[in-house]
Amino acid sequence: MTISRRSVLAGAAATPALAALGAGRATAAAPRTTGPSRTAPAEGGFRVGVGLSDMTGPVAENGMMGYSSFEQRAEGLHQRTRVRAYIFAGADNSRVVYACADTCMVFQAVHDAVLVRLSQKYGNLYTERNVMLTAVHSHAACGGASQDYAYSLATLGFQPLTFNAEVDGLVEAISAAHDNLAPGSVAIGRSELTDASVNRSRVAFDRNPQSDKDYYPLGIDTHMRVLRISQGGDNVGAIGWFPTHGASLTEENKLISGDNKGAAAYFWEHDIAGVRYLEGKPSFVASFPQTNTGDMSPNLDLQPGKGPTDDEFENTRLIGERQVAAARVAFKSAEPISSTVVDSRVMYLDMANQLVDGRFTTDGQPRRTSPACVGAAMAAGSTEDGPAIEVFKEGTRNPVIDALGGIDVKTPQWLADAQAPKLVLVAVGLLPPDGWVPHVLKIQLIRIGDIYVVGGPAEFTIVSGLRIRRTVAAELGVPLENVIFQGYANAYSSYCTTPEEYDSQQYEGGSTLFGRNTLPAYQQGFSQLATAMRNGAEVPRGPAPRDLSAFQPSFGPDVPADAPTPGRQFGDALVQPAGAAAAGTQVAVEFSTGHPKNNLHRRGTFFEVQRLDGGKWVRHADDGDWSTKYHWRREGSNASVARITWDVPEGTPSGRYRIQHFGDHKNPDGSIVPFTGTSAEFTVS
Repeated sequence: MTISRRSVLAGAAATPALAALGAGRATAAAPRTTGPSRTAPAEGGFRVGVGLSDMTGPVAENGMMGYSSFEQRAEGLHQRTRVRAYIFAGADNSRVVYACADTCMVFQAVHDAVLVRLSQKYGNLYTERNVMLTAVHSHAACGGASQDYAYSLATLGFQPLTFNAEVDGLVEAISAAHDNLAPGSVAIGRSELTDASVNRSRVAFDRNPQSDKDYYPLGIDTHMRVLRISQGGDNVGAIGWFPTHGASLTEENKLISGDNKGAAAYFWEHDIAGVRYLEGKPSFVASFPQTNTGDMSPNLDLQPGKGPTDDEFENTRLIGERQVAAARVAFKSAEPISSTVVDSRVMYLDMANQLVDGRFTTDGQPRRTSPACVGAAMAAGSTEDGPAIEVFKEGTRNPVIDALGGIDVKTPQWLADAQAPKLVLVAVGLLPPDGWVPHVLKIQLIRIGDIYVVGGPAEFTIVSGLRIRRTVAAELGVPLENVIFQGYANAYSSYCTTPEEYDSQQYEGGSTLFGRNTLPAYQQGFSQLATAMRNGAEVPRGPAPRDLSAFQPSFGPDVPADAPTPGRQFGDALVQPAGAAAAGTQVAVEFSTGHPKNNLHRRGTFFEVQRLDGGKWVRHADDGDWSTKYHWRREGSNASVARITWDVPEGTPSGRYRIQHFGDHKNPDGSIVPFTGTSAEFTVS
């Protein structure tokens, strides 16, 4: 077997494989522009609703999700992570819910908890059949929401604060969309975007048949597909599908962020549409979900944090802005959807044991998938987007692994053969107590008029997504361009390559858990969903996904009772801003504070930049803005310092300003006490 430079760069990385199942690496950017047209065409027979909420979890002393690095533990916040939800209802009141979250992935446990909460609130109106939950795949998100052990190793196990913030945010956004439901119309637009992604696995891509490569002549998926959503004559929302990894911020970053796609949504909503997140219902909700993103990197120079510039935050801004610009072109030229049919189908597949018909395999013979295994190529990491994954160095102890009983499970020969040509490092599907990755996985097909959205629970490469779209389009008898592929949907199970790509055993192939026929198994399942939808028939639900909530090891530092900085009180300003500032300069202030885990300030803010207006201090910016950053650090054993920075944007009104911090400290008895700190005034001119 030939092993490329991306396959086994770090041959010693045997156990590092485990915590690495969480995703690739990359680097990108963010936008500013001028407002979306609020004028929409006449209503089109739908009822539509849009909603938005905050899902920001713990921003300090909590593992981050994406790079599977023990060293990447949150030390603050760049931008709040949000959830954007959309509901589409047809004339017969058939509904689908589509939600996009500024997190790394939506895990099965989060999906299931959201459905329980929705059933408690709405009965059987919103179910696993018609609710699709997706993620932007930010590599700067809060970690610990997974109850599948492989994806919580780097976060030292399950973290309830993260889990609850994600579930609450999703339910709130969907509820807001439900309450917002009104007659409306939907239009579809398309544009091309060629400078926001690069194929990080071109060696694997080039192994595909010419017919696949011809569809992507640049080796990247350049398609931006946008749904324009209108209500009462006004444009109220947009969904802009485009594949590029949410990895513009590197693993050196310690600030929570939605990465380039979270930034893109902010730029359209805040900078263009004038949305102010703390001032009531938003007038416009824009999301930038992923599609088949497995081999698409925003690091245009094929190095972590490199391209378009050498600054990871500037890259985040630029890649985000480029997505906004392309989406607005598609938005402006969107054509109304002619049909108003709304429909959905769902099925669960046991991906560890699928018998795949020869119609879907590369050699025309029936084949099987097998229990999940990770390979040497996955342990080596995606070198274009990040270094080899070395979460477990020799001699390092992980309390989660210890609690689960270790990883010393020999890979049986039959499984090694079934996974060939993968060089198996760890048979994660066989680890006690019941495998460390999910194997019963949800696949979903939703219809919004003429548009069909295919939801798969993994990171699919661009050709994998193309083949599934072709399968679904053929069964439905619709144009290929009417089928949109949605990865990172409803659960997470690492990668899915084509069989040809799998044979090269790059990072993505080593992370394709269920073997060479993973994609054919998905094609077979989606074919069944599409056939059923075409015929108006039902499909068997399939096996039930497992519930691991009863045993969830959870480690990490406890939050002790807080103490103020010696000689100070909580809320005291330790560093005051300079007396004067101007556009292009940075204002910085530090406060004695409590631990941010005491109060996440979800749907609120840790601080405000305030401007004196008519004798009253009014909020000018907060911790959700691109121009601000909130840095937390520990001093001593139980004192905390909050450093708040504001990069004064061009066009900032001149006047008198101050920064006010909202913190919370924990007493020895466990009670939480809020406090406020206020900086000295400064002028902007």
